[in-house]
Amino acid sequence: MRRMFLAKIHRATVTEANLDYVGSITIDGELLKVSGILPWEVVEVWNITNGERFNTYVIEGPAGSGVICLNGAAARKVAVGDKVIIAAYAQATEEEAKNWKPTVVLVDDDNRIVEVRKEKEEPFSVYAA
Repeated sequence: MRRMFLAKIHRATVTEANLDYVGSITIDGELLKVSGILPWEVVEVWNITNGERFNTYVIEGPAGSGVICLNGAAARKVAVGDKVIIAAYAQATEEEAKNWKPTVVLVDDDNRIVEVRKEKEEPFSVYAA
């Protein structure tokens, strides 16, 4: 089995950081649906603003709300307004991996979907905001 990049939400804006919650990341349900990331799935979060990288699990937020909220200990790794990449992975057989197509969801500053890509390779080497 191979560990493959499944999906990411690229350059999302952190809307909340709730230190007193038990833990996790709350993500707009529409972004989850389009990306294929599931509630309770473990994701990696890469903070573009400060370089922090950590993992946590997903809680579904209200669809269309634009919410990206880091909860619990992860709230210390971000500030409201930070840009983050949220990535999920999956296991694939050698044969499945040969034709793997991850989903990349590009969002604007309000976490609204700008573009959804499902391609063998990302067609960009540098993302221009």
